[in-house]
Amino acid sequence: MYPVGYRLMRKQDMSAFWRTWLNAWAWVVIVFGLVLAGGGLDATDTVAEAAFAIVGGGAPLEWTPHLRFSVALMGAVTMGWGVTYLALFMAAHRLGADAAPVWRLATIGMVAWFVIDSALSVATGFWMNAVSNTGLAIGYLVPLLASGAMNGSAPAAGSRPSAGAG
Repeated sequence: MYPVGYRLMRKQDMSAFWRTWLNAWAWVVIVFGLVLAGGGLDATDTVAEAAFAIVGGGAPLEWTPHLRFSVALMGAVTMGWGVTYLALFMAAHRLGADAAPVWRLATIGMVAWFVIDSALSVATGFWMNAVSNTGLAIGYLVPLLASGAMNGSAPAAGSRPSAGAG
């Protein structure tokens, strides 16, 4: 039996909504990586070309061997990044409040990527990429800020206080 008022006082686990949101976010990253990887071959570059048309303002794209290699490699790295975040999310949800340092470090990585990628996108004339980066960063930060996960306010999934807690 829990003490009176316990349910009002206890820290809340990250809601199923935010957990699903983060998992969907990671899958979007993985799928985008697959799109980029498709740019590595002439037979599979159509969707990658469409993505470049959006962020490049419709400038013509010349698929050189170096560009194909770079885009395919970026796709593989992006897919790996998405899978790594899926694993991080699973581990962090199991750690609950103890995961705050993990969430903060992952967020430092996200912010570092955002600043560098967006600054270079603008500097090289691909400002629309910075816009899409902003959407991706917001999609990651909203659940973390809304849930309090970086503050250590989400207990481990399934954790309960001892009988004497209160």
